[in-house]
Amino acid sequence: MNRLLEQAIPEIPQPDWQRVSQIPIVECGDGLQPMSLAPEPICTYPAYFKMGIPGAPAECHLRLGVYTRLIQAAQQLPSGIRLVVLDGWRPYPVQQHLYDTLVNLMEHSLPNLTTEQLHAKARDLVSPPSNEVDAPSPHLTGGSVDITLADRYGQLLDMGTRFDEASPLSFTASFEKQNDLTPAQQQARDNRRLLYNVMVQSGFTNLPSEWWHFDYGNQLWAWCSGNSHAIYGTTHPESLEAMWQQQLNKQAGKDGS
Repeated sequence: MNRLLEQAIPEIPQPDWQRVSQIPIVECGDGLQPMSLAPEPICTYPAYFKMGIPGAPAECHLRLGVYTRLIQAAQQLPSGIRLVVLDGWRPYPVQQHLYDTLVNLMEHSLPNLTTEQLHAKARDLVSPPSNEVDAPSPHLTGGSVDITLADRYGQLLDMGTRFDEASPLSFTASFEKQNDLTPAQQQARDNRRLLYNVMVQSGFTNLPSEWWHFDYGNQLWAWCSGNSHAIYGTTHPESLEAMWQQQLNKQAGKDGS
């Protein structure tokens, strides 16, 4: 426990998004896992669905490699602390809605910014929507997870800002730079250190502008970890119709042989 709290969060530069999008993807084929089936001490709270965001799924799905590493991370937590999964795989229309909403709000709140500055600032919080095969938005791959911590009773720990808060304090290492922290800020810093360190030790990378956002397997992970390629491209949960179609196609192939 002390080791996890004493290890400061490093200040990491923002990704070069143009280069991130150029990293090759060699899809490994991991399926999507429903996080509601994960064992303790992991729990799921699909935040965007609860907020009523149009099209947000009622389940948090993540790639198998992400799922297993989250279990590893949870096992490193002190007794009584739980991982709370807030979001995972995200449909394209939800990504579009989140980005457009933020940009529209910023246009009114920050009228002096140029269009380029506006979109660069928005990107600190929400990736521009993309379902391109070679450069999908991170959450569309099932390799991104938004996560926080709670106590044994489900009360969320203080992380210094709320999930998705558009604030400079949402940068993961923001409290590491300050020497005059209040007791509440020191606790929030320690909570972030705990989350960050168990996640990184389990193979994840962190988006430095969002303390809650971690990646494994996608292009953003490859960039941050120095891997030559990503293993997760765009994906989606299999629908019942698609499953039936596959089964009928196999049956038709056998009947026609």
